[in-house]
Amino acid sequence: MPLKIVTHWRGLDPADRGAAAALGNFDGVHLGHQHVISAAREAAQAMGVPLAVITFDPHPRRMFRPSDPPFRLTTLDQQASILESLGVERLFLLPFDYAMGSMTDRQFAENVLHAGLGVRHVAVGFDISFGTGRTGTPKTMQAYGEAFGFSVSITPALTMPDGIKISSSAVREALRDGEPAAAAAILGRPFAIEGIVRRGRQLGRKLGFPTANVALEDYVAPRLGVYASRTRMADGRLLASVSNIGRNPTVGEVEARLETFIFEFDADIYGEIIETQLIAYLRPEVKFDGLPALIEQMGRDCLEARGILGA
Repeated sequence: MPLKIVTHWRGLDPADRGAAAALGNFDGVHLGHQHVISAAREAAQAMGVPLAVITFDPHPRRMFRPSDPPFRLTTLDQQASILESLGVERLFLLPFDYAMGSMTDRQFAENVLHAGLGVRHVAVGFDISFGTGRTGTPKTMQAYGEAFGFSVSITPALTMPDGIKISSSAVREALRDGEPAAAAAILGRPFAIEGIVRRGRQLGRKLGFPTANVALEDYVAPRLGVYASRTRMADGRLLASVSNIGRNPTVGEVEARLETFIFEFDADIYGEIIETQLIAYLRPEVKFDGLPALIEQMGRDCLEARGILGA
């Protein structure tokens, strides 16, 4: 069944009420998030009700910490696509505004979860907090479930074999450290930047390496430098590529962005949406003495990326 996105919680269609739902922010939909969704899935199957995810837009961090640098691991479109692939049938993308942010934990459980969404089951992670002042906890959610007639499951913390806690923060840290493989291990898939191909200065084409340029926008900024990558085209093809995330210090500094050279591909894709997966970090971005040195290094980057990707 295709995913249905619902952007409100009042006056719902009866068909959208009564789900077993995973509750959280789910930025990245990493393995820990998937564990919470699995708990909701078990309840949905046992109860014969739809499987849902309840999350918020914008991310609450945007309201409470507006000066923070960009931090997102997925766009809403990516998040919805991943959730659909996990069998989620309803995505309750609730508006996080002043009214929502001012609710007490009890008001949220009673008004939104019970009266609004009519949930049958709520699955939460071990560290969830909700309600103004973040006073709600997994234990209080269980108490509200008993009061308002929905069951609650709490999933424990998950860790990687090396002891690192599975979390969105750990993914961001790995990306900032230039360790996309570590980020992928926590996510369960490569970290990928999706966006519209924008027209740049076309310097790459003049140098023999035409690139597809995508703005980072609200994504967390990975370590600047060159990556072996794979790029999913608008038609679904996944092609080997080499990408630079940086400011182009050799040819004139610009705002940090993603520039991707796709192997064996030369077509006009301006205005199309592509998604580039970061596979391996090759080297930092550096300023070269001139264009010949830059072109020579780009050639070496392509050879190294092809070796890693088997392309």
